[in-house]
Amino acid sequence: MSDTIAVGIITVSDRVSAGEYEDHGGPALRETCQSYGWSVAAEAVIPDDKEQIQRTIRAFSEQRCGLVLTTGGTGVALRDVTPEAIRGIMRVEIPGFGETMRTQSLEITPNAILSRSLAAIVDRSLVIALPGKPSGAVECLGFVKAAIPHSVKLALQVPTSC
Repeated sequence: MSDTIAVGIITVSDRVSAGEYEDHGGPALRETCQSYGWSVAAEAVIPDDKEQIQRTIRAFSEQRCGLVLTTGGTGVALRDVTPEAIRGIMRVEIPGFGETMRTQSLEITPNAILSRSLAAIVDRSLVIALPGKPSGAVECLGFVKAAIPHSVKLALQVPTSC
């Protein structure tokens, strides 16, 4: 595998997908990924809908995105369903990612304890659910960046029949 990681970015937000707000999370993640030397291969803005989140993750995996990042839907509000969507289609969860993101975020804000950010292997992709706040998404990605290349390499080795 080359050093370039193909990334899919999914902004999960009812209001952004309805055009009520401009997407800031997706563009912030795109810029950050590009600064890491990664290639953003796919992007989507979708509502907080479990089935649509699952379909989009799987579509990005089929497009050979070794890394799929979601931003939004990781809090405790009624419509926050991103973790449930990912858990419904994952092969395995990787708890260290969520633990690291929360632990390091707690040094920035006490509200980090409310985050349900996580990482998992879905099909042949590493999927990381990041906070919806653009600065939080970028910070959390930075906290786990060092573990991503090896995780993506392992995810890409998973047989497609999983």
